[in-house]
Amino acid sequence: MPAYMILIREKLRDAEAMKRYAEGAGEARHGHDLKPLAFYGACETLEGAAADGVVVIEFPDRAAAKAWYQSPAYAAAREHRFQGADYRVILVDGLG
Repeated sequence: MPAYMILIREKLRDAEAMKRYAEGAGEARHGHDLKPLAFYGACETLEGAAADGVVVIEFPDRAAAKAWYQSPAYAAAREHRFQGADYRVILVDGLG
């Protein structure tokens, strides 16, 4: 069953840290089966708190999503994201 990771940027605090995050996160994709479905495109909040940016990534299953998120390469990149912005990250099972 596919799984989807949704990263919601709530507030940008440090653009340079986010640039380092983007570089590291891109490199962390190697060896992982993931498919970006939405990547900081125009978004409109219809309910709830406004989002500054949204990313949606498809994985073959929950285990693959966690393997990427917990990988050493992404963990290193993620530290820059923690410095650069406030995010919510949600993992949800798809229909399968």
